[in-house]
Amino acid sequence: MADDLNSLLQVKGQVKWFDPNKGFGFVVADTGGPDILLHVNVLRNFGQSSVADGSLIEVVTHRTDRGIQAVEVISIEPPERDDAAPVLTDFAGLEPEAIQTTPLQPARVKWFDKGKGFGFANIFGQPEDIFLHIEVLRQSGLADLQPGEALALRVIDGRRGRMAAEVLAWESAVVSEDT
Repeated sequence: MADDLNSLLQVKGQVKWFDPNKGFGFVVADTGGPDILLHVNVLRNFGQSSVADGSLIEVVTHRTDRGIQAVEVISIEPPERDDAAPVLTDFAGLEPEAIQTTPLQPARVKWFDKGKGFGFANIFGQPEDIFLHIEVLRQSGLADLQPGEALALRVIDGRRGRMAAEVLAWESAVVSEDT
């Protein structure tokens, strides 16, 4: 955390861009001003390794000699979608409420290839692969996943097998089981 606690400020804004390969990106504050540096380590402390461009984000910032940087993520909301159509045809017959009532399950990323737009994860303790599509990640506010990353998934039976309908930080699955 910052040495000078007087320079800490909680800010709401939007993710301008984030590159998981570079390990950083920038946030634009709702109130304007200079871009805010968002480092991957700050995201990891929140439980994510990436964030989708355009996501709404609330962070605690610190002013340094090199500019303003985020030191803590408070919340992230995925970017809003323009159309009401389902993200994938696999979801066409499902009501959004049906997806939201599907239990969150803790999972780990097996592999994910952003260029191909998909990958797979495994629910803890289960050998079957769960399909992860890039559009589901974007809708969930994520841009990329790393092998071994822990997640919380809402899983449905899609046309091609078991697939993630929502992807969240793994802490979400732990909290939902405790409540």
